Amino acid sequence: MSVLPLVFTSGWASGINAYAVVLLLGIFGATGVSDEVPAALQRTDVLVVAGVLFLCETVADKIPYVDSVWDSVHTVVRPLSGAVVAALLAGESGSLPELAAGAVGGSTALMSHLVKAGTRMAVNTSPEPFSNIAVSVAEDLGVAAIITFAMFHPLAAASIAAALLVLGIVISVFLASRIRRFLRRRAQRREERGMAQAGGHRPPG
Repeated sequence: MSVLPLVFTSGWASGINAYAVVLLLGIFGATGVSDEVPAALQRTDVLVVAGVLFLCETVADKIPYVDSVWDSVHTVVRPLSGAVVAALLAGESGSLPELAAGAVGGSTALMSHLVKAGTRMAVNTSPEPFSNIAVSVAEDLGVAAIITFAMFHPLAAASIAAALLVLGIVISVFLASRIRRFLRRRAQRREERGMAQAGGHRPPG
């Protein structure tokens, strides 16, 4: 069976939490749940690093505004991780060229990452932190569920991931005004900090 459904699903999940994808796939491979997980993802050092970074993301992802800074940093990390995981999966199965798999996984991860980042910007316009935590927990559980489901039903999991990606894009379009509001607030805070620093370094008259 073609590995393409698993490549697409892992790409979508990597755009939300790349470390969770690497960690889960590695654990599934190391425990014998799936034979399609490449040995590179099952290495102890890879699992340890992925686990530590997953814990860091779990904390950062639930703090308002910190999550958006974290997302900005991971604009490159998540698509790159999605592409690498996809290429490794393709190389293990031999049913899909690694370059094509990397392109699918990386582009899907980029799209889901942009949806996540945009949604978080909209959520951060709310003054209370609880909605932020709820969204983060839902994302973590969603990634765990879809990757686990993909191990046994890759085609169905890919269909769900595609539907969630389209739904996320639609929601981001509707939240565009809140996202613009978040960006204006962030730009204003930067300007205020710059003015404060300039005032603090003003030479005595």
